[in-house]
Amino acid sequence: MLIAIPDVLTAEQVARARQRLDAAAWIDGKVTAGPQSARAKDNLQLPESDPTARELGDVILGALQRNPLFISAALPLRIFPPLFNRYQGGQSFGNHVDNAIRQVTGTPHRIRTDLSATLFFANPDEYDGGELVVEDTYGVHSVKLPAGHLVLYPSTSLHSVRPVTRGARVASFFWIQSMVRDDGQRTLLFDLDSAIQRVATDTDHPAVVQLTGIYHNLIRRWADA
Repeated sequence: MLIAIPDVLTAEQVARARQRLDAAAWIDGKVTAGPQSARAKDNLQLPESDPTARELGDVILGALQRNPLFISAALPLRIFPPLFNRYQGGQSFGNHVDNAIRQVTGTPHRIRTDLSATLFFANPDEYDGGELVVEDTYGVHSVKLPAGHLVLYPSTSLHSVRPVTRGARVASFFWIQSMVRDDGQRTLLFDLDSAIQRVATDTDHPAVVQLTGIYHNLIRRWADA
């Protein structure tokens, strides 16, 4: 399941973040790449210990906790602290699949990467190229969203970032360990929850109560919490 989530951050939050990010000290993005992806990765990244990265990461995590569409789609158990990257001057990231397990730097904690997320900080008209290309069983999807919007997709997907030939593509990226690790099960739960929201004008209607019960019983069956 690939889903775009609009307005995760407000325009004011994006503007403040861009001021900090544009003034930050960027380093070679290969610092967080595995052996395979390092050969395909050409971008810039903020160090994980950078105060700007930590501050803006907290802003993102707070926004995600308040976003019902993200909660419904991801059913998050753990979220990797957001990282930040920048592509410019022809930089790109070739086809790769994200590592299955990520160690949280400086801690004993690890997460299983069920879902990958990209949150855009540059609007599409600020740069040429830079599309996130995700391949799945339904074909190839090209994603380039407005600043403040997020795209969520399975970490098992083959994906890439096309070369940026003008301007700069600035984004945050991170991973989610879901309570439901199977993408097919998560998709069914998301579709069911979305349908309940659409028909739940009468929350006391027996059908709404029954559907809500089915949803939660499936969560009980499939979730690790």
